[in-house]
Amino acid sequence: VDVKTMLPRRIVPTEVLFGAIVSGNCVSACDKNTTYHQQNNPIILELLRRHGTDWDFAGCVITNENVTLGDKQRSSTLAADLIVSLSPDGVIVSKEGFGNPDADLMMNCSKIETHGIKTVLLTDEFAGQDGASQSLTDTHPKADAIVSTGNANAVIVLPPLEKVIGDDRVITELAGGSSKCLLPDGSVAIELQALIGSTNQLGIERISSRMK
Repeated sequence: VDVKTMLPRRIVPTEVLFGAIVSGNCVSACDKNTTYHQQNNPIILELLRRHGTDWDFAGCVITNENVTLGDKQRSSTLAADLIVSLSPDGVIVSKEGFGNPDADLMMNCSKIETHGIKTVLLTDEFAGQDGASQSLTDTHPKADAIVSTGNANAVIVLPPLEKVIGDDRVITELAGGSSKCLLPDGSVAIELQALIGSTNQLGIERISSRMK
């Protein structure tokens, strides 16, 4: 199924773990939800683990992240209606990608909250290498409970390796790389943005950001 044309739908949580969602899109490496991430979705696994003791896991609603404003409005409205049909007290909303999908995240949040259902959002940030820039391209007053999965612009230094498979010069062309990222000693100074799944918005890693 090409999810670009998909309408939001309810799905049995275990279907996700059994491979119902297969990754086939292109986003920056850091916040890509690979098929492995989907099949080991930590949100679903934790909700299932504590189902019936700490809470009742009502179910999942999946939706896409559209390009046009009209499609975003349609999908977020339908997704909110499906969530209301589950009668939850709260909802965890995650996403894939950044920039354009931030609008989908905020639309989903605001429309769910309009029904009196509390939301918690998982998202990474692009706050600049110094962490001082606006980290999301869209916001909403109702988005007041957000878990950060890290600043994708944060720079780390990867130590030099004795053996590199492939042409390491392509690192300079990656999102998160630059012409200055290959250092004289063979190490690489690069943004988290270039590392697959480093700020994954399903919360599978242990990176976060904090306000100063």
